[in-house]
Amino acid sequence: MSDVSTTDPLHEELLKIARQAARRAGDLLRDGRPADLEVAATKSSPIDVVTEMDIAAEKLITGMISDLRPQDGFLGEEGAATEGSSGIRWVIDPLDGTVNYLYGLPTWAVSIAAEQDGERVAGVVAAPMRGETYWAVRGGGAWATGAWDGERRLTRRPGAPLDQALVSTGFNYVAEVRAQQAEVARRLIPLVRDIRRGGSAAIDLCDVAAGRLDGYYERGLHPWDLAAGDLIAREAGAVTGGRPGERPSRDLTIAATPEVFEPLQRLLVDFGV
Repeated sequence: MSDVSTTDPLHEELLKIARQAARRAGDLLRDGRPADLEVAATKSSPIDVVTEMDIAAEKLITGMISDLRPQDGFLGEEGAATEGSSGIRWVIDPLDGTVNYLYGLPTWAVSIAAEQDGERVAGVVAAPMRGETYWAVRGGGAWATGAWDGERRLTRRPGAPLDQALVSTGFNYVAEVRAQQAEVARRLIPLVRDIRRGGSAAIDLCDVAAGRLDGYYERGLHPWDLAAGDLIAREAGAVTGGRPGERPSRDLTIAATPEVFEPLQRLLVDFGV
């Protein structure tokens, strides 16, 4: 696992808690999902069932963490928002990749990050249907289990020029925004090896960390979408950012190998992302 000698013991403790919470929430979502949502939905639509699972997973996570660290704050997709008094805030996406989950696709994840005084210090992304968990603590590298034999330290892909880069992206739920994003992707496709669209920002960021992608970009992400994955990608040697000179944000998030990051960022800005 990570080299404890180079990391803060508090951060290692936060990482341990995050891994436990992500595993339990992932089990809840995997085991509690009806085999056929269309048939099993008892309310107005299958979306209601997914929303209930989403909320239940967030409550499980916040409840478990609060029991262990009652002074910490929270920011969660499903409404958790408390300041806390410890300087630690947990940023939680209990179900990243909701549409994939709804349709029975495996690319969905539980994402949990811990921030200390506004800086991300530990993060976990658990992808139960892929049988994989990714994690990082600041200064300790990025790690994963699942598709590999035991724990594996993650390293981004070796350098390749942009025209040989496999790049992933995501699209907004709003139709007109999605249409603009599709136009950007159309212009970008001839300039890269190819484009993928996985449906989970957290997993895309981890796939950059694991060397499965050369780059990833998206506009419209919330803090809970990217908090854990951003740290994991950076600890694996990827470069992350937003618009020139800015951190990843809702305005733009990019994670890529050092060779791909700047040319991809320039193109996206030129294309009006």
